[in-house]
Amino acid sequence: MHTVIRNGRVIDPANRRDETADIYIAAGRIAAIGTAPAGFSVQKEIDARGKWVLPGLVDLRAHLREPGQKHKGGIANETRAAAAGGITTLCCAPDTNPVIDSAAVVELIRRKASDAGMAHVLPLAALTQGLAGEQISEMYGLQQAGCVAVSNGKIPMANTLVLRRALEYAAGLDIPVLLYSEDPWLGASGCIHEGVVSTRLGLPGIPACAEVIAVGRDLMLVEQTGVRAHFCQLSSARAVELVAAAQKRGVPVTADVSAHQLYLTELDVGQFNSLCHVRPPLRSQRDRDGLRAALADGVIGAICSDHQPHDTDAKLAPFPATEPGISALETLLPLTLRLVDEGVLPLHEAIGRITWQPANILGQSAGTLSLGARADLCIVDPECYWTVSEKALVSRGKNTPFLGWELKGKVTHTLLDGRLVYENHQ
Repeated sequence: MHTVIRNGRVIDPANRRDETADIYIAAGRIAAIGTAPAGFSVQKEIDARGKWVLPGLVDLRAHLREPGQKHKGGIANETRAAAAGGITTLCCAPDTNPVIDSAAVVELIRRKASDAGMAHVLPLAALTQGLAGEQISEMYGLQQAGCVAVSNGKIPMANTLVLRRALEYAAGLDIPVLLYSEDPWLGASGCIHEGVVSTRLGLPGIPACAEVIAVGRDLMLVEQTGVRAHFCQLSSARAVELVAAAQKRGVPVTADVSAHQLYLTELDVGQFNSLCHVRPPLRSQRDRDGLRAALADGVIGAICSDHQPHDTDAKLAPFPATEPGISALETLLPLTLRLVDEGVLPLHEAIGRITWQPANILGQSAGTLSLGARADLCIVDPECYWTVSEKALVSRGKNTPFLGWELKGKVTHTLLDGRLVYENHQ
């Protein structure tokens, strides 16, 4: 199939490209930008006049709920939601059921993702068997099976010796480790940030130091082992300061933040709003401002969705008994673009945080419009306002605290390997 996308504003931060041009696609790859290559015969034409043509988004963390929890999501449906959000590559968290700690589970996920054909799904291998934190997983076999990194999911690593051995093993394989850092004892019983709101509501809190202490410990082990480490979903300003200090010392660590942490705080929990029950919890205004500053400084190199679709019942119990998580694939792009309007990031840097930079963290060739690269891209109407509603979301999970928010920027087309996998003319 030969496809041309005409007259769009082509924005590719990885190549410092920003111009109005035509993009020519052949055999699933970017054949040319600007002038048609010799012998190119147009078979499909997409008019992108007045729109932006961006690299397909790369999401470092999404829970697809399969295998194990298909009543909440599923690979086919959630990758369809990813396509609607302009995401063409996403990492599948290892805390499925069964856990991603065997080649068989990796093969199952890859096969289902391939059958769906809506996005490139990169499985994250469990750091320890069953994510139990006791025995190191068979990382080599999992790497050979197709896992691009190892992770402990959202289960804190209690045993420091096991963590050290796991990092040493990963360093030997040169496979990146994605760390979710939380002290297992300080955060064990909490469901909300420990502060004025937790006190007012009488809910058990998770102090910011639960994250700070764990990040400090993990940084020491990262320095000792020399592993390629990435800190996931940071939520506190103090933890970000530790990562920044390590980066200044030359420690090769990176970090990301969930998009919702850049907008919401503990105050949004209001009167037990379970849609704001997330982990790590929404923290203070000062923490939120610290995350934004770290994003602007480059300490935080990526923004992820941390997509966690839930069924309706999961959010209907009393607050501590509800399940944490936000359905977030389709709000990742507009929330990131909103940072530009609010002066947090320039446009190119904002787009870079959700395209080439997360790909670079993983060592993957994605998130660019380079000549010869896979034609994974999305077309965005930057002036389209839309209201987040259950009907508007493709994801099976409708659990988002952004319901009712009017966001700016809507994906109209998504192409994967040059194939049109999503189109919206509304």
